[in-house]
Amino acid sequence: MFTLNPQSSVPLVAQIVEGLARLIEDGSLRAGTKVPSIRQFAHAHEVSVFTVVEAYDRLVAQGWLVSRPHSGFFVRKRVGASAVGRASESPQAGGADFDAMWYLRKIFENRHLSMKPGCGWLPGDWLFEDGLKRSLRGLAAEDLDLGGYGDPKGYPELRRLIRDALAEQEIAVNPEQVLLTQGSSQALDLAARRLVRPGDVVLVDDPGYANLLFCLRFMGAQLVGVPRTPGGYDLGALERLIADHRPRVFFTQPRLQSPTGSVAQLAHLHRVLQLCEKHDVVIVENDIYADLDPAPRPSLASLDQLSRVIHVSSFSKTISPNLRVGYLVADPELVEDLAQLKMTAGLTSSEFTERLVYGALTEGRWRKHLKALRERLGQAHERVAGRLAALGFEIFAEPKAGMFLWARHTGLPDSAAIANMAAEHDILLGPGHLFSATLAPTGWMRFNVAWCEDERVFAFLEQHRVTA
Repeated sequence: MFTLNPQSSVPLVAQIVEGLARLIEDGSLRAGTKVPSIRQFAHAHEVSVFTVVEAYDRLVAQGWLVSRPHSGFFVRKRVGASAVGRASESPQAGGADFDAMWYLRKIFENRHLSMKPGCGWLPGDWLFEDGLKRSLRGLAAEDLDLGGYGDPKGYPELRRLIRDALAEQEIAVNPEQVLLTQGSSQALDLAARRLVRPGDVVLVDDPGYANLLFCLRFMGAQLVGVPRTPGGYDLGALERLIADHRPRVFFTQPRLQSPTGSVAQLAHLHRVLQLCEKHDVVIVENDIYADLDPAPRPSLASLDQLSRVIHVSSFSKTISPNLRVGYLVADPELVEDLAQLKMTAGLTSSEFTERLVYGALTEGRWRKHLKALRERLGQAHERVAGRLAALGFEIFAEPKAGMFLWARHTGLPDSAAIANMAAEHDILLGPGHLFSATLAPTGWMRFNVAWCEDERVFAFLEQHRVTA
């Protein structure tokens, strides 16, 4: 077929995309031809499955391949030379391709970019630093037993505290239904590995939570995007997609969704539950921004009482992302399965960090911190939305809460290209294709309002909004 060069400065993902696109363009691979499966290609070329998943996703997004559930990947159509140029060109950002892997690497190795309006966490001085320090001093004064692994489901006192907090949200659970995890990412990963098999059709928000989409692609799931609207979901599309594709699971984020910031209306939540009940679809509800919401509102879990909903949340967004403490709640039998899966994958989560979070939550200033944080975010939303609108950006939704605004400008049609240029100016933007179920190019971008205080961000956007 073609040979990959691991020693080349061109990343392997780009080599695969360019190689297959060239074979399709010159007629070596005709329309309708089935290409090797992800695992076959990885084995034949001695590369990771992860690498091939990323390459095939790009080829699907660029129109070279089509993915057919339970069948594999096929050549979709013959396209023009201009598409080959787009597939083979690799815009550089500090010496690295701007793709999903580049973005994730820059997100978590963030020393190099000082301005981060595209990131997914709060600045350090917005977090509960004082509460953590007091909790740490309290732990240091205790006679801690650090010799064991801890409870498989996590620190019992924190699980009881979560039970009480969920009761305030009208979600009735007992502590044995609470499974502590290493952040919400592990909770979502556990749910995915328990519920999804390679080739399964899975519904996701579109645009949706980037880390989850990446995880599901890696698992070999067939992603079907449910269009988001400013008020929640395109319910007509959801009904058609469920009827046509018969998905097993719907992963969704009704409240203060990433990347759009949208909040699903109560009527939408009821309709989602009705459709999933009718077609026997399990719902995984990602509610990690609940503590940032100043308005009390129902969740899918509160309406369903965990009959078919797995509810995921986290303390990473409000206390500290470094602590990696999240949790999920679900039907008791399912929680037992997930706890076993957690132990198989990595034994217990860290009791020390769970106790540290427990101390921060109970030292008496937590609610005051949340109130101040919500107010600060609301003010940031007003300011950033105003600045973006003044520059001519279209804003998808204005929740005036949470972290995100989803916006686009007609003068910036390719958010990946502008994000690549921004990186050269020490700015991390959130290009919209990373949040797409298909990785399709788009002009939409995610803005974290807490990281948009630096005027250089708006100066950059103003300078490039027509010429990019």
